[in-house]
Amino acid sequence: MNTKKILIALLVLLGLPTLYMTLALKWSYSDGERAGWVQKLSHKGWICKTWEGELALVSQPGAPLEKFTFSVRDDAVAEDINKHIGKRVSLHYEEKMGLPSSCFGDSHYFVTKVTPVDEISLSPGVVVHAQPAASAPSAP
Repeated sequence: MNTKKILIALLVLLGLPTLYMTLALKWSYSDGERAGWVQKLSHKGWICKTWEGELALVSQPGAPLEKFTFSVRDDAVAEDINKHIGKRVSLHYEEKMGLPSSCFGDSHYFVTKVTPVDEISLSPGVVVHAQPAASAPSAP
């Protein structure tokens, strides 16, 4: 009988942290979009390697630069972000609260999708459309 109680206690002690981690990783405190210029993305960590990045946010010309730090768990998303470094993009993120270590990422914001942005809003009603890069003329 004591062995059964010990086994049940061990299962509960192992099951509760597992349940907590599952909920913390699946449940989002918030989600949203941030637009700006990706200025940094690096794969770092001693044991748990995570993708960590910075998005430069500028609300209006002449306004001070604000940085949005984020983490990426999916290598395919990180590769897509790397393709757009230095370009204006919109990042979709999920904010995760309560993760017990930095093994999951240095920030609370986890980017799940990147979308290139073709227009830049300078102020309400003033929009600049980004020009696609001109292709080189073909040789005759």
